[in-house]
Amino acid sequence: MTYLSHAVFDTNVFVAALRSRSGASFVILNAIRKGLISGAVSQALFLEYVDVLGRQSNLDNFYASTDDIEAVLGVIASQFTPVPIYYRWRPQLSDPDDEMVLECAANASAKFIITFNKKDFLPAATRFGIEILSPREFIRELNLVEKLKQ
Repeated sequence: MTYLSHAVFDTNVFVAALRSRSGASFVILNAIRKGLISGAVSQALFLEYVDVLGRQSNLDNFYASTDDIEAVLGVIASQFTPVPIYYRWRPQLSDPDDEMVLECAANASAKFIITFNKKDFLPAATRFGIEILSPREFIRELNLVEKLKQ
């Protein structure tokens, strides 16, 4: 049973999940893999996931192989709701690279953006009614550690 599909995940969450198996991001990735949570993703954001996770500088620091990363991307592609971008809201943020995350969340009517860079999305996200949570806050919000034990 999927508990949430109204979240958009910043790329840094998946980078962290593939760098360490002990952090909150890995808990999120495991919950996605097990179908406990889902999310929303636009084509542009998914292509960013592919690009960033495939960079050699990241691959050198991941515990995962390129096959594992392809499997992660496959799970994201199959579990996440595709979001067409009908409205562009740019510019809203100080970092242009974060605009596609906010646009995806706004077009998906997402409840949350999950990121390590909370301040980069504020105050713009609040104008769309989107709450910005760190991975640790998100797993607490959904009680994911306990749900993964079940």
